[in-house]
Amino acid sequence: MNARTEPDVIQSALQHAITEQHHLSNAHLDALEEETIFILREVAAAFERPALLFSGGKDSLVMLKCAEKAFGAGRIPYPLLMIDTGHNFPEVTDFRDLRAKELGAELIVRSVEDSMARGTVRLAHPGESRNVHQSVTLLEAIDEFRFDALIGGARRDEEKARAKERIFSHRDSFGQWQPKAQRPELWTLFNTRLQPGEHFRVFPISNWTELDVWQYIARENIALPSIYYTHPREVVDRRGLLVPVTALTPPRDGEAVQVRDVRFRTVGDITCTCPVESTAATADDIVIETLAAEVSERGATRMDDKTSDASMEKRKKDGYF
Repeated sequence: MNARTEPDVIQSALQHAITEQHHLSNAHLDALEEETIFILREVAAAFERPALLFSGGKDSLVMLKCAEKAFGAGRIPYPLLMIDTGHNFPEVTDFRDLRAKELGAELIVRSVEDSMARGTVRLAHPGESRNVHQSVTLLEAIDEFRFDALIGGARRDEEKARAKERIFSHRDSFGQWQPKAQRPELWTLFNTRLQPGEHFRVFPISNWTELDVWQYIARENIALPSIYYTHPREVVDRRGLLVPVTALTPPRDGEAVQVRDVRFRTVGDITCTCPVESTAATADDIVIETLAAEVSERGATRMDDKTSDASMEKRKKDGYF
């Protein structure tokens, strides 16, 4: 008997996922939504100057939907904050602006380029990714607006370092995260006490998975930037990742440019974010694909997480999201 080919294995996995989708319940989403709404309201009650980190990506859009349910459209009690590297996908930043306008929410944008102009960010070379330098701009925004809590869309299933986070993650006066100094969270009781200069990062969808997010997007019919769904794009295959061909990420010598049907599982800085091959055109299609996925979204799409297993933890200790 001949060994099964890779396409056969993939097709079998997708068929199994389709079968599972017919029996897949989303009743657990009610509990996840209820917890997220509770946390969003707790932030509004416990802190004086919170902000919601809003990139225009799927996780922040899910949080925004929960915030609408928690407070009502046009009544979200904290501003939206975006740290822009200047190298974000235009489909995402355009959607970010549109969604904020639709909700009547205050949108604050601070740019890594402004930090570069001030001299607080210095690139090692012009082609260096600006993604890691967002930490500096974020800490400057915290100081500028005196934010005492920042609500982020990180999930524990994304990456090893993020699995160490509490829902209410304490940061010291330097904006640093100390994983061994995090506070216990028993019976949804959160210790929100702060010393001057300190702040919290709060992660209301910590207990969600990528699958939960897509099920919720499908159930709530949440609009997303178009690049989350299948579209043809020029890419090169580099170390197992499909690197998009752009002015910022041109092909290297010897690399063959191909046009493939792809989608983005996560969106971020163009210089470090890769799509995956996909023909999924709807949220329901992506639920099916996610059921069959064997690699986390960051593992499948982020070049900056490939440097070492500790790369994200080091960045978080330095103030990263």
